[in-house]
Amino acid sequence: MQVVILAGGLGTRLHPLTGKMPKCMAQVAGRPFLSYLLHLFGAKGVDEIILCTGYMGEQVESYFGNGNEMGLKLRYSQEKTGLLGTGGALKLAEPLLCDSFLVINGDTYIDIDYNAIFHSFTRSSTQALIVTSPGDRKGRCDMAVDNSLMVTRYDKTGGGGLDYVNAGVMAFRREVVSAIAPACPVSLERDVFPPLISRRQVMAYITAQKFYDIGTFAGLDIFKQAMKEPLP
Repeated sequence: MQVVILAGGLGTRLHPLTGKMPKCMAQVAGRPFLSYLLHLFGAKGVDEIILCTGYMGEQVESYFGNGNEMGLKLRYSQEKTGLLGTGGALKLAEPLLCDSFLVINGDTYIDIDYNAIFHSFTRSSTQALIVTSPGDRKGRCDMAVDNSLMVTRYDKTGGGGLDYVNAGVMAFRREVVSAIAPACPVSLERDVFPPLISRRQVMAYITAQKFYDIGTFAGLDIFKQAMKEPLP
């Protein structure tokens, strides 16, 4: 099972912290956030990880290297001429991708059965999967899912009829990436998912497992608080 971690963004909501480091390198109890993700995947039996880096990506590669010390095989795909967005980052990494693979947002942590997710996807006929959680009472929802567990709408701006939230874990078949235009900014949310959803090609994997998003200072503080309890 191959995992791709999207870790190339500017992390503007974490300024001034991200003026000195990429978001995934934010320190949590003396370790970069990304190290928690990598140790989690190692504990889940994942051994092949592609890190899609961009902004200050050299720091990530310098710190983690080839992953041997963690029992992992790490490879890198770095955006060096400008940010390409989440879809564009996958397109840049296309030569490294397997026929099917998982994609994880580099600012998200969720302790879940990744093998079960991957097997559910590969047994399906769909081209993409999104791990979803029921939305909270504050209305933080961006997805609609029907009774057959197909995603029927995905809108990061919110709106009526949205009851689920993207938990930061996705799966794709390689042909989805092959269809992305090269060398230009592409967003998974805005450009890739809508046409797939219209063709009923995005399945949902619903979980009640808590997930952490360190994309804001509030989210980072919540994850730091969680470190007072053992995590993988």
